[in-house]
Amino acid sequence: MKRIVEIVPARPGWYARWRLGPDATRCYPVTLWALLEHHDGSGREVVGVDCVGQWPGADDDGTVDFVRYLFQTPDSGVPADAEPPATGQTRETGPDVTAVPAA
Repeated sequence: MKRIVEIVPARPGWYARWRLGPDATRCYPVTLWALLEHHDGSGREVVGVDCVGQWPGADDDGTVDFVRYLFQTPDSGVPADAEPPATGQTRETGPDVTAVPAA
């Protein structure tokens, strides 16, 4: 068992690369870094959690394997295998958050 010691936001440009199949990888932006400590205090490690909630060592369905973290400066673009940004998605439920001018 491990416990979270600290969580910090990730700076833009960090990505987690995952292997989807024998010849396919996909990168997702890392959203936060978590410092984990073993329950007995014997060791610590830092893991990055990506924008879809994956991190190395998580209990998952085994369909993807973590490859590595990579950094690419934001002005140099995104990795070639980066998940394309979602476009045109709108909420269908939830509160109305339309801005209303002050009276």
